Amino acid sequence: MKFLQLIFLSFLLTNNLSLRKSNVVNNAYSYIVYNQNNGEVLEGRNINQKQSVASISKIMTAIIALESNDLFTTTLVGNEIDNAVGSSLYLEKNTYVTIIEMVYGLLMRSGNDASIIIAKTVGKTVENFVELMNKKAKELGMQNTLFSNPNGLDIYDDGNISTSYDMALLMNYCMNNELFKEIISTKRYNSYCKGWWKNKHKLLHTYKYCTGGKTGYTKKAKRTLITTASKDNIDIIVVTLNCGNDFDIHENLFEKYFNNYVNINILQKGRNKILDYIIISEKKYSILLEKEKIQGGTLLYCVYPSSLLIEVYVIKDNDQKLVFKDNILEFDYA
Repeated sequence: MKFLQLIFLSFLLTNNLSLRKSNVVNNAYSYIVYNQNNGEVLEGRNINQKQSVASISKIMTAIIALESNDLFTTTLVGNEIDNAVGSSLYLEKNTYVTIIEMVYGLLMRSGNDASIIIAKTVGKTVENFVELMNKKAKELGMQNTLFSNPNGLDIYDDGNISTSYDMALLMNYCMNNELFKEIISTKRYNSYCKGWWKNKHKLLHTYKYCTGGKTGYTKKAKRTLITTASKDNIDIIVVTLNCGNDFDIHENLFEKYFNNYVNINILQKGRNKILDYIIISEKKYSILLEKEKIQGGTLLYCVYPSSLLIEVYVIKDNDQKLVFKDNILEFDYA
């Protein structure tokens, strides 16, 4: 196919690379590194393997609550918290709490009692709330996920079954909710009902690029962890399941991509002007490219107006590599 016009964009990448070897992920049963900017799976192992995911499933409980009409509802703590074993906010019966504060306690302190309060208030019953969780999972394309409770406990049954890939999909969706992002990035929170809460996610306190996440553990699931981090327009989600050295592994994986890759913005959503041309895109496009492989290279944009197709190549050492191809909404002269 011939194209009407080539659009050249000179893009000289720096030769000053900051390369760092990251630890090999050898003790995680399942893990994934997920690019938030375009949904690309950067690397992983057993990403579709099902298992109990413990308390990281509480991010689904949180987003259901945040998208409900009950977020600012005040509710009475009753006997329902008797069955909330394990991690707890230690709520007292016959006291009043707000759902939004329960979401803070759910994500920051992993309160199982908070999860029951949320489920009974938003879903009217725990069973109805679990149906909402599974309905949302289906909407998001979480094909290997089945929720059975709002907290991730797997004492009485198999617990909440999912995969590292599905949990990355869920986290990516949740990161589009501004209140969710604010809550998971909160290091300390002064609650009305129980005083100060400190976020349990270690990297939020020790790794400056961490933007939040959720911890999890049961004897059946072992350690589970979701972390988000951002640097230089690179936004990454890491999920590990059944991984003992998870905090170190997450940090090393983030450093690997932050130090060795560059994020290239191809198109913004809507109107884009490149030289004398206007390209209207249905969504934002960007790609992660390894610095070492493209340093000193040039990006070449190829636009096919008749088919509304755009292709992007990296030209280096008299060789060209296709790095991006997709349909656009409209093409015209400026």
